[in-house]
Amino acid sequence: MSTPIVNIVSGRATRYLAEKIAACYGKTLGEIHISTFSDGEFQPSFEETVRGNEMFIIQSTFAPSDNLFELLLMIDAAKRASAKTIVAVIPYFGYARQDRKDKPRVPIGSKLIANLLCAAGVNRIITMDLHADQIQGFFDVPVDHLYGSTMFVPYIKNLNLPNLTMSSPDTGGTRRAAAYAKFLNSDLVICYKQRAKANVVEKLTVIGDVEGKDVVLVDDIIDTAGTLSKASEMLMEKGAASVRAVASHPVLSGKAYERLEKSALTEIIVSDTIPLRQESTKITVLTSSHLFADVIGRVHNYESISTHFKFNPIL
Repeated sequence: MSTPIVNIVSGRATRYLAEKIAACYGKTLGEIHISTFSDGEFQPSFEETVRGNEMFIIQSTFAPSDNLFELLLMIDAAKRASAKTIVAVIPYFGYARQDRKDKPRVPIGSKLIANLLCAAGVNRIITMDLHADQIQGFFDVPVDHLYGSTMFVPYIKNLNLPNLTMSSPDTGGTRRAAAYAKFLNSDLVICYKQRAKANVVEKLTVIGDVEGKDVVLVDDIIDTAGTLSKASEMLMEKGAASVRAVASHPVLSGKAYERLEKSALTEIIVSDTIPLRQESTKITVLTSSHLFADVIGRVHNYESISTHFKFNPIL
């Protein structure tokens, strides 16, 4: 039985990254045309045969929700075009912060998205740094959950910071920061925050000694950058020598860019799962293309991807 041909295609929102992934894999992006009607409705169409092929459809689901719906339509089109398997490569999985009912009468948005993707016909999911690990259990298909540490750990090492100390902007990220600290053999401190409401920080303090330390804050998402900005100022006031931030997904909404530029942060290191809306002298972007290309190859060849769960860089 012949091995199915690999097709790598992309939606409009993530084409900039998909082109790099395809190049790393050694292929060109598949031809796809998306027609847009005058009322805003759109329709994707594959411009080459995909019958019997293994489809890797790349699309992050950041706002607007058209990006998610475009992905769903591409999955449906691939299924109806008789693709053998359909793998959704979602570098940034939107709605991941809605992973539980934290108050009455609210949806579990990430579970709904999982249901929609499965109903559309996806056979596998590849994503990176989910906001909550348990989201993998919302799917009835395999999920390859990758970690941005593959890119970030070598970068942090190369900074050669004399008094490296890892931290998290809040207690929810303690586990992530502790994993970095253990691997990098560094100290760990924890920022504790209380919110007045969503995206508004009321109180922030630090647990641990940061005097003279080079602190690196680790998180999965930077949204409004309010927490990071306040955390960096508070750490510098406590005597830190420098403060940097590492985050996989630069959502950067609202006044995020303005806050980061005015903050005490020396550098903000992010991946390219979401495109930056504007330039910033403080933001360093590391590409995730090599990581996704490698995993696509391993999935296609039925090889293990467990090496990516040990902070081992592939570069």
